[in-house]
Amino acid sequence: MQKYDYIITGTGASGLILAYYLINDTFFDQKKILLIDKEEKNRNDRTWCFWEEGKGTWDSVVSKKWINIFFGSTDFSDTIDISPYQYKMIRSKDFYNHVFKQLSKKPNITIVQETVIGFVDEGSIVEVETDQRMYLGGKVFNSIPFSKQFKTQKKYPLLNQHFIGWFIKVENHTFDSQIATFMDFDIDQKGNTRFMYVLPMSKTEALFEYTLFSKDLLSKEEYEKEIKAYLHATGIKEYSIIEKEIGCIPMTSYEFGKQNSRNIIHIGTAGGWTKASTGFTFLNTEKKVKKLIKFLKRRGDLSKFEKRTKFWYYDLFFLDLLSKENQNGAILFSRLFGKNNTYKILKFLNEETSLIEDLKIMSTMPTSKFLKMVWNRLIK
Repeated sequence: MQKYDYIITGTGASGLILAYYLINDTFFDQKKILLIDKEEKNRNDRTWCFWEEGKGTWDSVVSKKWINIFFGSTDFSDTIDISPYQYKMIRSKDFYNHVFKQLSKKPNITIVQETVIGFVDEGSIVEVETDQRMYLGGKVFNSIPFSKQFKTQKKYPLLNQHFIGWFIKVENHTFDSQIATFMDFDIDQKGNTRFMYVLPMSKTEALFEYTLFSKDLLSKEEYEKEIKAYLHATGIKEYSIIEKEIGCIPMTSYEFGKQNSRNIIHIGTAGGWTKASTGFTFLNTEKKVKKLIKFLKRRGDLSKFEKRTKFWYYDLFFLDLLSKENQNGAILFSRLFGKNNTYKILKFLNEETSLIEDLKIMSTMPTSKFLKMVWNRLIK
């Protein structure tokens, strides 16, 4: 059995972000690192978006940036300048190519295309089994969602952010490529939290995504029916579909970190690194990776890495309310954006605000309902 200092299972966003930061820190130059994935990552299977100030680590693979976003609903609609933030979009193929190119330059990196069957922490070493062989690792970073416990447990609510998106192309200059539609709730909610998400890459190409925050998924036909209706309502009748994408992201405050052990840590969506109240994962994962890199230099017990923060509680109370009143999601988000400075909202959702800033934002939300959630969760 081959032995490695670090084994990363899964080469999606979290696995590759971690690998990228490991190879760009000289502290880990002598560590033997193995990456395992059943698939060769070389195509556009994901689109990641996030907001940040100024130049970031991934600017070389960012395909489009916006400083203006549109928020729409029956209660509040506006086009908003979010500077100094920029809303950034990355296509997965560009990201994969960039990271794998950097990894190929490092002699301490090994990449294999195998299916991970499971792993066991034996105390001093981790055994990782694939469909072809067994590996030994000092530490294992797993991004493959093996456990389904977060779906069956009853302590924390679980919503899904589920969507189908169409990348379309039109003949005429139709789209304002300087404005991204962040959320447009001005559609039939049908008892759920539903919105359209539109990212124009140029005047003739854009991504239209029909998105829900709800427990149950729809049939493929229903998502696509709503996209067609939205395009028709906005006057777009002639178009060609370039690509399609589909996704389902769990939104839950379930404590994935409790499944970690001394030598195994679950990362990315499998580790609960998705922002529970929004479903955004990419930037949240990068922040977690930076903390994990520092942690690896100081300590050995990975079970001690995850800790609750005030934002974990905020997300929990919000999901408690949204799961009970899913039909009112549009109202909640409209109050959030309609009664607050958008820069402060984005800062809050990036978990970068002070307690005073938090309280100012929370004061604009339906206080009695949130206090009821707090009472039921912490006191009752």
